[in-house]
Amino acid sequence: MRSVTYSMSVSLDGYIVGPDGGFDWSAPDEEVFRFWTDDVRRLGVHLLGRRLYETMLYWETADRDPSLDAPTLEFAALWKALPKVVFSTTLREVEGNTRLASGGLAEEIGRLRAEPGEGDIAIGGAALAAEAAALGLIDEYQVMVHPVLVGGGTPFFPRHERRVDLELVETRTFSSRFVHLRYRVRP
Repeated sequence: MRSVTYSMSVSLDGYIVGPDGGFDWSAPDEEVFRFWTDDVRRLGVHLLGRRLYETMLYWETADRDPSLDAPTLEFAALWKALPKVVFSTTLREVEGNTRLASGGLAEEIGRLRAEPGEGDIAIGGAALAAEAAALGLIDEYQVMVHPVLVGGGTPFFPRHERRVDLELVETRTFSSRFVHLRYRVRP
């Protein structure tokens, strides 16, 4: 069965965006960018909320920019080809290899897990991940910790009273002081 993974960049104090909504502090260096490119390569589908979808729209046409280097073009090609499902109550249409969710989150994940196919099911966006976490649908958490304190904003982990036991399955420290942590949810 395909695993559901929530992975995003996070400040050391636990936020994916700062109090002003900015995330300029999360720009990856070359080594971390390669890591994220390899991560996208292993995915079968990516579930996104509206805000993350709109942020990632850039990658649907990035390959048209002649100034981009080979690693950036590689990421753009992988992202563009990756099937995506957007959960939104306001969008009526989406672009690229993307569709709007036709059901609720649990229903969509159940359908995707049952379908034949390779690669994990990734969830991006704090609100969507919080909903999946509350429903007990996340199998793995991947956190790319950036060496910065932003003092507030949108938290990586949902704030609800539910205990989830985790098992550390991988850790990696990058030369730029970024640390990647991968945890599997324990049954």
